[in-house]
Amino acid sequence: MNIKQLERIQKGKGFVAALDQSGGSTPKALKSYGIDETRYHNEEEMYDLIQAMRSRIITSPAFTSEHILAAILFEKTMDRKIDGLYTADYLWEKKGVVPFLKVDKGLAEQADGVQAMKPIPGLADLLKRAEERRIFGTKMRSVIHEANEKGVKAIVDQQFEIGQQIADAGFVPILEPEVDIHSTTKKEAEKMMLDEIEKHLKALKDTKIMLKLSIPTVPGFYSGVMTDPSVVRVVALSGGYSRQEADELLKKNPGLIASFSRALLSDLNDAQTQPEFDATLSKAIKEIYAASIA
Repeated sequence: MNIKQLERIQKGKGFVAALDQSGGSTPKALKSYGIDETRYHNEEEMYDLIQAMRSRIITSPAFTSEHILAAILFEKTMDRKIDGLYTADYLWEKKGVVPFLKVDKGLAEQADGVQAMKPIPGLADLLKRAEERRIFGTKMRSVIHEANEKGVKAIVDQQFEIGQQIADAGFVPILEPEVDIHSTTKKEAEKMMLDEIEKHLKALKDTKIMLKLSIPTVPGFYSGVMTDPSVVRVVALSGGYSRQEADELLKKNPGLIASFSRALLSDLNDAQTQPEFDATLSKAIKEIYAASIA
């Protein structure tokens, strides 16, 4: 574990940029960026375009450690280069931004009101490659749709079980048991989830994790877990809120910082000139930063 990176994540001011759209969500991300399916004919061309988008974001003068603590990458982004450096090396060496890697393989079908993670075959090999690429931590997502005790417990159990494997390999895992912001039982589901998280935290020994959670219904609801010695940082996903909505809700939760994807990138477009692109990205970054340090 890189101690300098750990200290930056624990104590630094800023937020986490989620640049980890994977195979299933890449076409949607490209379309939002102004690139439709007519611009590519196979997966390789699609990934070339998403890499170009991410490279444009990361190399922008607006994207710096002044406002951004870390960035979450997709596996194919980790294995590609920016200006001759692997993406994680570019992030840390040129930008001072800590690199994380998305390791989950997507969501299983809904059962008991939740969507657990699909199995992650080859996780050990992926972590070995991540170590070679100098990745600091990982991220994996599951979703809670309703306050179902059995389902919520299964989600949290799975996150901590795999998270422990990742921590044992020398990484800081971000556990992401997202609660659907449209759930009619969101508040109740958050209470169930937090209870299960706290049980697992009590059992941890010499393990460092992060939590990525939906912005809570009750402001300050996650303040307690922020002080747990095993928790490096608690970050929030935008979860479908607009940037303005997510920022306003985030401001009501001191200590909770953003880990936004759509809310960060929503106004960017492939057709923008470089000055337009940089100005648009700068505006989004500064707004999210301000909400994260409020």
